[in-house]
Parts: sequence; structure tokens; C-alpha cells
Amino acid sequence: MKKITPHFWFDKEAKEAAEFYVAAFGGDSAVTGASVIRDTPSGDAEIVVFRLLGHEFMAISAGPLFRINPSISFMINFDPSQRADAKLALDALWGKLAGGGTVFMPLDKYPFSERYGWIQDKYGVSWQLILTNPAGEPRPNIIPSLMFTGAVCGKAEDAMKFYLSVFENSKQGIIARYGPGQAPDKEGTVMFEDYMLLGQWFASMDSARMHDTSFNEAVSLIVHCDTQDEIDYFWKQLSAVPEAEQCGWVKDKYGVSWQIVPSQMGELMGGSAEQVARVTQAFLRMKKFDIAALQRAYAGA
Repeated sequence: MKKITPHFWFDKEAKEAAEFYVAAFGGDSAVTGASVIRDTPSGDAEIVVFRLLGHEFMAISAGPLFRINPSISFMINFDPSQRADAKLALDALWGKLAGGGTVFMPLDKYPFSERYGWIQDKYGVSWQLILTNPAGEPRPNIIPSLMFTGAVCGKAEDAMKFYLSVFENSKQGIIARYGPGQAPDKEGTVMFEDYMLLGQWFASMDSARMHDTSFNEAVSLIVHCDTQDEIDYFWKQLSAVPEAEQCGWVKDKYGVSWQIVPSQMGELMGGSAEQVARVTQAFLRMKKFDIAALQRAYAGA
């Protein structure tokens, strides 16, 4: 299991969307788990775990509380040095994602890539498909990308430095800045940057263009923690909005939502119906997860 897992909040479409993505991406992609959490504030909530090209994702159907938007998208790298059919594969995936979707940047040649496009699919998730430079430093085939807009526009580099200070096994990658004449984006702010956190790659950018979207809980990042000390550490480092603290969720000072979750959660939620019910009722009362209390609930102690 990766330490950081992207998580989607859907109204009712989690399983349908996961199956759509698995079919669209192919390769090392599969739905790997599904379960239902009963009697939550949103009613019965379905959780789906799935893998796309070897990368784990999670999704939940828990009502129309949050709407997915392009503030967090996913870069899909097609590297000609890794596969001879990279361009054809890129175009094929674009075609599958395009049905019922919205094109933000059409599939075309750009100064930074011979083939690139940005699309929001019919479920609201945004994907940036790019034919990468085979001479560049290798990157994973899927990278979460954060777009800093509105009140946090111009904060992408500051956020990167903050995240690098919080997470181990981290390093900065490349950074490209806006130059003169690229208004409304301010010269010197980040056009693109990437960085590694806990051995996983992420990307960010600033955008001063008109956006009616910002970071919210619809796309969050789960941090899997092996110990209570880890939970306590990440909670202290990342939680900056007290009113957002609930059931392991926090919101950082840039508005990005994180879930600080015990690595054992899958096991605790995989027991009998009675055990799952006890664990569910225990964590619904929590803000920060207490591993020992969850284990006692599981055991019926």
C-alpha cells in the first residue's frame, strides 16, 4: 500500500465511476474492494478501492455534500521511451474519458509537449494527458496535480516547501515559472512544479485565471499511518481549520483536504457485521482517530 492515496467523494457513483476508470485505463487496473458503512450521517455509504495502472485510489458514495472540481487533477504520463505506442495509447484514453466530459485544453501540440490535453470526465474528475519528453527524468504514469487559485494563487511554491518539510522521503523536482507577458499570471509564480512526498510524486501550479472552483473535500489525500504517533504527527502538521476536523479529516492552511487514517483501518472494517458496526460508531464520534479505541471497539471491549 502506498502511504498517500487519492480519495474521491461522490454522491452515488463511486462504484460506477471506479468500474469506468478501470475499463478505460486497462493494464494494471482493477476494482480491488467494496464495502458499505451503515448508519453514517449521510446514510449508508459505499466505499470502493480500485487500482489504475498500478496506483491505488479510493472512492465513497456518501451524498451530494461535495462536488469534484479541477483544483486537483491527475497527470497521466505517456512516455515514448517506455512504450512505443505512447501517442496512440494517449489518444485512446482521451477518447474514452471524453464521452460526456468537458474539455479544458484540447488535445494538441503545446510548447511543453508534442501531445497534451486537459479534460474533465462525466463524473467530474479531471485528467491531464501528456506525451512526456523521453529525455527527461522518469516520472510515474499517474501524478496528482494541485492547482492554486483564488485566495491561494501564488502559494504553490510555498505549499510545496511546506509539504516537503512535513513528509519524509521527499524531494523537489523541476520548477517552471511564469514569465513577463503571461498576465493574468504574475511573473515568478509557478507554472509547473513537481515534488516527491513519502516516495510518491505530486505536481502543483498557480493559476490567476478566472476559476469558480477551489480545493474541497471532494478530492482528498489519505495518509496511511502505522502508529498513533504518526497520526498525532500528521494531524498536528496538517490540520489548520478546526471546524473541518472530523472522522480523520483535516484541512491544511491552503485548503487541501487530508485524511489521517490508521493503516489497520481496512482490517478493522473487514470483520463481522457486528465488529464493523462497533468500529463505525466509534470512529463517527472521533475527530482524530484513536487506534487503541478503534481496536477496543473491534474486540467489543
